[in-house]
Order: sequence, then C-alpha cells, then structure tokens
Amino acid sequence: MGLFSRKRKRLCGKTKTDMPEGLWIKCNGCQQLVYRAEFEENVGVCPSCNRHARIGARQRVELITDAGSFQERHGEIITADPLGFTVGEESYLNRAARAREQSGLNEALLTGMAQVGGFEAALGIMDASFMMGSMGGAVGEKFCRLVDDAITRQCPMIVFTASGGARMQEGGFALMQMAKTANAVRQLREARLPYIAVVTDPTTGGVWASFASLGDFIVAEPGAYVGFAGKRLIEGSLKIKVPEGFQTAEYQLKNGFVDAIVARHDMKDFLVRLLTCLVSNQKQSAV
Repeated sequence: MGLFSRKRKRLCGKTKTDMPEGLWIKCNGCQQLVYRAEFEENVGVCPSCNRHARIGARQRVELITDAGSFQERHGEIITADPLGFTVGEESYLNRAARAREQSGLNEALLTGMAQVGGFEAALGIMDASFMMGSMGGAVGEKFCRLVDDAITRQCPMIVFTASGGARMQEGGFALMQMAKTANAVRQLREARLPYIAVVTDPTTGGVWASFASLGDFIVAEPGAYVGFAGKRLIEGSLKIKVPEGFQTAEYQLKNGFVDAIVARHDMKDFLVRLLTCLVSNQKQSAV
C-alpha cells in the first residue's frame, strides 16, 4: 500500500495560482493580452495593433521635454465649488479631493515651463484620470496664466488635451471657460507667438470646441477620439445618420480639422521640427 499512498511530486515548481497578478493587461483595441512590462516600455502603445492608450500627464512630461527641464507653475490653483454641488452624499469638493489623491495632480491640467529640443516652451498637459480631464474654472485659469507665461517669456506654447468636456459640477462657470480660453489664444496670436495643440484620446466637448481646436498647428495621436458631441446625441437631435469613425483623429485629418497625426514615439522629434520652423519664421517676421 505504501507504493500507492506516497504523495506525487509536482513536475513544475509553480501552479497557475502562484503566478503574480498584474503581469498582463488587455488591450482595449485588439483585445489581446499584452505583457505589462512590454506595454509600459512601449509608452502605452499596443505592440499588436498600435492602439495608443491613455497615459498620465507626468509620464508625458518625461516623453516630451528635455531631461530635468520641466518646472511646474500655477499648481496652487485648485477647484472651487461655486454652486455647492452635491451628488448623493458626496460633495463636489470631496470628489475633487479624491481625484487629487488618485491622480497625484492638483487639477486636470498640469502647467509649467520646459525645454523641448532646446526650445523654451510654455507647456500644458491635460490628464483624463482627473475627473475625465473635465474643464472647470481652475483649468481655465491655469490655461490663461500659461498664456501669460508664454507672452512674458516670448516663447511658443504647447498644450496636450485629453478631456471629456466642461465640468458639469460647475455648470455655467465651466461653460464660461470656453470663451475665456479662446480669448487667451487670441492674445497669443496678437503677440505673434506659436501655439501648438496636440489632441489625444479623448478630446471632446467644450475643450475641443475651444482651445483644442484653435492651435496654429493641430497634431493628433493615432486613433484619438476627437469631436464635440457623441454619435447618439447628434443622430437623435439632428435626425441624421453620421458615418462610422467620424470622431477619430483620422477622420478629422481627412476633413481638415487636424493638420497631422503623429505616433507617440515620434511626437517629440516632430514638435522639435515644428518649433524650428515656427520660431525661425517668428524671428524673421519680427525683423
């Protein structure tokens, strides 16, 4: 009986349950499993289908700016609660505080000064992880102060957008930021300073209808969701049928609303080439 009662030795050292969690992630584009380390090394771009996943503002700073050159500005500007807005048992201020804790950012727009390929630039980067990158009074104010920085320093301005639109918790105050930021862009143009808008997934609503679509040069990441209103809202309100993919960066490029589509890996080099042209033309115009 001893022969049959002995415990069998495992042929492999670990079972499936011993596998550490989080080694794989699922691409939202092709639905394939991707090794997390490879995905992160590829800066959030799927190696199978080239889908550009959303990344944080801090990570984008590292990708775009010269090492150690970014100096954050206006981080003291945070969300107010002009309407005393509450949903259920959670106030707007508590929701914003939770967003700050989860994202590590003070607001949906990170602003500062940086060097990009040796060019000084006023840099703004939106982060969809902060309340879906929505634009309220704080975002609008930070954008306008960044414009002031660009004018003071006489340097170009670059803004990366990622937003679901105006922040509903601030009502009309959020909608006012569309006119406020558009007027700030006008001031940049009067100062003859280049403004580059880079639209990433997603860029919608009031952000797309204001400063995101007003750049002297508008760049988009591949496959980015770009548009004002959703398909169901447009079809329901206007009683029309819209084409498939009409709110992608590729469709916007085809119809003239975007000037170029650039992969994330190539974005810094592209911006440097663009700045070389824009800044040199700016200097020639000033002579």
